[in-house]
Amino acid sequence: MTDRQQGVAPPLDQGLIVVANRLPLSRVVEGGQEQWRPSPGGLASAVGPAMTDRRCTWVGWPGDSRHADPFDHHGIRYVPVAIDEQEIEDYYEGFSNGTLWPLYHDAIRPPEFRSSWWEAYETINQRFAEVVASAADPNAVVWVHDYQLQLVPAMLRRARPDLKIGFFLHISFPPQELFMQLPWRQQIVEGILGADVVGFQVPVAARNFAVLARRLTNAQGRSSPLTYRGRDVRVGAYPISIDVKQFEEIGKRPETLRRAKEIRESLGSPKVLLLGADRLDYTKGITARLGAYKELLEEKLLSVPDTVMVQIAVPTRSNVPAYIDHRNEIERLIGELNGDFGHMGAPAVHYLHQNLDIEELVALYVAADVLVVTPYRDGMNLIAKEYVASRPTAGAVVLSEFAGCALSMPSAYLINPHDVQQMKEALRAAIDATPRERERRWRNLRRGVFTWTNNDWADAFLQALVRMA
Repeated sequence: MTDRQQGVAPPLDQGLIVVANRLPLSRVVEGGQEQWRPSPGGLASAVGPAMTDRRCTWVGWPGDSRHADPFDHHGIRYVPVAIDEQEIEDYYEGFSNGTLWPLYHDAIRPPEFRSSWWEAYETINQRFAEVVASAADPNAVVWVHDYQLQLVPAMLRRARPDLKIGFFLHISFPPQELFMQLPWRQQIVEGILGADVVGFQVPVAARNFAVLARRLTNAQGRSSPLTYRGRDVRVGAYPISIDVKQFEEIGKRPETLRRAKEIRESLGSPKVLLLGADRLDYTKGITARLGAYKELLEEKLLSVPDTVMVQIAVPTRSNVPAYIDHRNEIERLIGELNGDFGHMGAPAVHYLHQNLDIEELVALYVAADVLVVTPYRDGMNLIAKEYVASRPTAGAVVLSEFAGCALSMPSAYLINPHDVQQMKEALRAAIDATPRERERRWRNLRRGVFTWTNNDWADAFLQALVRMA
């Protein structure tokens, strides 16, 4: 049996350095004392198993513009990277989320190409690389994460060729027809190729990158490994997952079951509870699902209060104009739905623009009959996996075929989120399914979710990395 099959991370005698845009801790001041507390985000829980029982360092921005020295917290060394307010505006809100994010998500919103944003992106990536180069022991293993830091692998390799470098992209990677719009396309690809192992969520993203690497650089090879500047670069799919045991355990707790019952009662004990749980992002297809729901109500195929939708929209990037506009559009649509179809004390949509703690979120998963996940493009989408892991009884998932998790969840009701009629039919099919059909699909969903966990993801990637010469 391999280490991965046993759920045991490969040995890293040299130590592991995780590099991400944000530290997994936020700084708070209480009673005049500075403290660090865990902050929301899936990366920490996903990478956590890889950081157990070994020397680990996490390099990232602390979330504000104040200086912070390196510190130790629960056995992990944290090294903050200083980024001032103007740099956050240009590097993070600008190039990362105004240029790369829309471009990598099918250009749902037009990306902006500003040279000042690119210059800030280069500057911050170089700063990260310098911090890591100073912090890393000889021959250390470095794992760089996500689209904000795509230049770091090559910068780091120039400074510290002794390091073993991995890069993982958590979001989707576009086909060449879209990527070629980027004025700095070659620099981005060359930056990623500085890694020994380059990981993506799904095989098509890995293929897209390999095609662009051959087109824009002197990289050779059909897919993996690519040969680049005399080195082998392994390129592959390593789908991220969740701590399934954690969600399963919370979902079975008596207090969770009581809270799920309370939620349904507070919503008027509907016959059908639909749930959407997303970051408030224009890639998530929230307006599409609201539109499908509205048409079902107009056509009297669903009715309030027998059917109720809960939509959680977690705040994100609230200073970016595109996100402000998107929030306004969602809230306008929800207002129309409630005005046209709601009743006194019984709205058609219950809207929560807030973060929920994990216990409350799992209670909502247990309460909901159907989870609706409709992104136009998503690297993976862990909400669907969390729902399946959490519920002790069968539910149903209406899922966009453009979410990475659709590959491992074929028993969901797969839909094209651009096809409103198909989405309506899938919602009705999920609601009307016989108990036997629902149980059959649910068993298949559970099997897919429980056979590949966050431990498997981290172990598979790190094993590929430590095997590289």
